[in-house]
Amino acid sequence: MPNRYRVKRPHWESQRIQALRHHLGLTQRELADRLGTRQQTISEWETGMYRPRGASATLLSIVAERANFEYQTTPSEKSKKP
Repeated sequence: MPNRYRVKRPHWESQRIQALRHHLGLTQRELADRLGTRQQTISEWETGMYRPRGASATLLSIVAERANFEYQTTPSEKSKKP
């Protein structure tokens, strides 16, 4: 049985996390404090070592929404058509 109430979360890749943090004008430590995590965790997300999941991804989405953060991806060179 599919979950009808599942919330669609944005994909939180490293560039998006860093862009959100810059949009907020925060250091990694300050963002970590807001999310209740370690500065090292934010660094690992931003370098692509790990991705936020579960509650962390949800909190990032809430923070982004409250900050009116809109992240636009640009197509990679591979996906651009000649």
